[in-house]
Amino acid sequence: MRTDRPTRVALVGPAHPYKGGGARHTTELAHRLRDRGHPTTVESWRAQYPAALYPGRQTIADPEGEPYPDTRRGLAWYRPDGWWWTGRRLAREADLVVLTLFSPVQVPAYLGILAGVRSGRRSGTRVVALCHNVLPHERRAVDVSLVRSLLRRVDAVVTHSAEQARLAEGLRGPGRGSVVVAEMPPHLPETGGALPPPPGERRRLLFLGIVRPYKGIDLLLRALPDGAPEDVELTVAGEFWGGTGKLEALAAELGIADRVRLRDGYVPAGELPELFASADAVVLPYRTATASQNVWLAHEHGLPVVVTRAGTLAGHVREGVDGLLCEPGDVEDLARALRAFYAPGEPERLRAGVRPVDPDPYWRAYTDLLLEE
Repeated sequence: MRTDRPTRVALVGPAHPYKGGGARHTTELAHRLRDRGHPTTVESWRAQYPAALYPGRQTIADPEGEPYPDTRRGLAWYRPDGWWWTGRRLAREADLVVLTLFSPVQVPAYLGILAGVRSGRRSGTRVVALCHNVLPHERRAVDVSLVRSLLRRVDAVVTHSAEQARLAEGLRGPGRGSVVVAEMPPHLPETGGALPPPPGERRRLLFLGIVRPYKGIDLLLRALPDGAPEDVELTVAGEFWGGTGKLEALAAELGIADRVRLRDGYVPAGELPELFASADAVVLPYRTATASQNVWLAHEHGLPVVVTRAGTLAGHVREGVDGLLCEPGDVEDLARALRAFYAPGEPERLRAGVRPVDPDPYWRAYTDLLLEE
């Protein structure tokens, strides 16, 4: 698609009052496209998922960034008639329709929107699937067939890593157009800024985010006794899908229950600076990953990181400068990295190397690629 003239873009995805990185990404992308002169609308949801399929908190009262003004919130998972009519309208209003895919649960609605676009679309209208996750980290057999049905019908597919692109190519099949990789740009919550770091070490590590098996918190608990000194504690802050019971039992079994704080519940953006200021480093022990913002979020608040080489995480770290890396799924290597982090003087040295990310070059490249599709 040509980028030397304005492109009318419709982004279909979550926006405020939905929370988290997905809503922030959709909103920031809309702002960036508009700032570049491309008229952009957001088609968001009034009901995105059935509560039984998303056990965490779906919405928040206060936005975590500047809301996008041209946002409609009419889509609902339980109103399939609205899917088709939305697509029909977008065929008249947009040159490019972007379906942001986070979960196979969205696919039936997206197929309905796509059918509406196809039924009324003008010559030149394109539909792109923007895949935050091609398939879930914990997947069911039906997930594969659902996502395959979508990827084989759109004009192009955009992913956020080469690994995800290969997965999408396998589902899309040959001869159906491009699958491209666009590096995920920073879209961090507005927290009010980092707090001035107190002197010395905090003797505390932090994990932040939704707690699910692929995030590897059980591996971190197993690595903690051999990896970090006995006076170092761990805070795990976020929504625990499935509750805290198993991790509490594991901490007790390992004899570290007094060193581990499990803070269950969504952490509002305004509480993040104090949470980061209480820690020496953010630890991300993911078994698998696609594209996470949490390395950049830690750096935004002055913290180094200890992360696995899963997905794109390692690409955000200057090893030995602002963080340390270890292998995913390897308790011993994670313990080694924690020992290395708490070597004398290392927390302060790594903290001194932390620099906030500049989002502008990432967003310029990202929007260029998306508009070309």
